[in-house]
Amino acid sequence: MKFFVDTADTAEIADLAATGLLDGVTTNPTLIAKSGRDFIEVTKEICGLTHGPVSAEVVALDHEGMMREAEILRKIADNVCIKVPLTIDGLKTCKKLSADGTMVNVTLCFSANQALLAAKAGATFISPFVGRHDDNGFDGMDLIRDIRLIFDNYAFETEILVASIRHGVHILESAKIGADVITAPPAVIKGLFKHVLTDKGIEGFLADWAKTGQSIG
Repeated sequence: MKFFVDTADTAEIADLAATGLLDGVTTNPTLIAKSGRDFIEVTKEICGLTHGPVSAEVVALDHEGMMREAEILRKIADNVCIKVPLTIDGLKTCKKLSADGTMVNVTLCFSANQALLAAKAGATFISPFVGRHDDNGFDGMDLIRDIRLIFDNYAFETEILVASIRHGVHILESAKIGADVITAPPAVIKGLFKHVLTDKGIEGFLADWAKTGQSIG
């Protein structure tokens, strides 16, 4: 399973990239706004921090506007993935961009039927939002299971990119179901390293080492 980080904070991206775990980055207008930086500038910098896909989202709502914005965004770097909303115009844009080899991430997916439409439109990635689904009284992981079943039934190549991840259990369940990609905030990914027994083990080893009075190097 691929790990994408959901942020526009370049310091956090660089830190995770150094672990060798980072396979790509997702951004959106909200994350760009939080960075306080120029959209094109920060996207270009992010593209230089990873060889994997970097999702850059259009803000136009009509097909023609999306295409104009996509033309600008895909010139930033070869690893830019154009992010479009799951609307009729978004899928028109997805179809056209995918036809000429541009990566497309279809976002704001909340049903398996929507995911099916995105796959038929040639999306590289479909982004179902599990956390927001949970917030509205549904089971976000059931959505991932349904999409996985449908995509396997018809051998769709569209990758399931689980988004709106709130905690490590979402990542664990996504891996068990067979999602292709997860994207999560830096804090959630870093939280996967944490375990009380790991911390206790390190504490014990260091205490025993101190008793030897030795040093390495």
